[in-house]
Amino acid sequence: MTENFIPIHDLSGLLTGQILISAPHVQDPDFEKVVIYVCGHDVQGAMGIIVNKHLGDLTLSGLLDHLSFSQDKLEHDLPIYFGGPVEPGRGFILHSDEFSHPGTLVLGNRVALTATLEILKAISEGEGPEHCLLAMGYVVWEAGQLDEEIQTPRWILSKTDPSLLFHTRAERKWRGTLTTLGISPEHFSEEIGRA
Repeated sequence: MTENFIPIHDLSGLLTGQILISAPHVQDPDFEKVVIYVCGHDVQGAMGIIVNKHLGDLTLSGLLDHLSFSQDKLEHDLPIYFGGPVEPGRGFILHSDEFSHPGTLVLGNRVALTATLEILKAISEGEGPEHCLLAMGYVVWEAGQLDEEIQTPRWILSKTDPSLLFHTRAERKWRGTLTTLGISPEHFSEEIGRA
């Protein structure tokens, strides 16, 4: 095991800024082989963004074009991710925390979240965050729901590594994160649920 793995007995109850990896046996089409960044977790519930599923062929450039934002200073195009099944028309940007704007939430471990058009305008003008991940939609858990789910073998919990969010290809995030934790998907025990 590595230091990124969070044993079940170390949970503080607040998982904001952590990563959830769906266990290999999960077959729910919305959550099979997903990696979720937990953006908020408290007694009222939790909210997260799936960070390893592209939303078809949609890209930042296409979105900026749709919004009629100039792209003259856009440094590079980015894919748009399927953040989850809730409000799929609502956009979020996970980004490095050196960028701050009214409405930006700093989530810890050098990661922040902004969900305003102003950040898209800043990105289009070459003044946005150094690293970012764009997503449409999100995942939500009711009060106590995530707390119960993480006690089962459905989820594997890990500390966040910003390089996973911003520098790892989407199709490598699920297996790569498990491998980093010393977990082989082929040898994962559904009954134990933790490596």
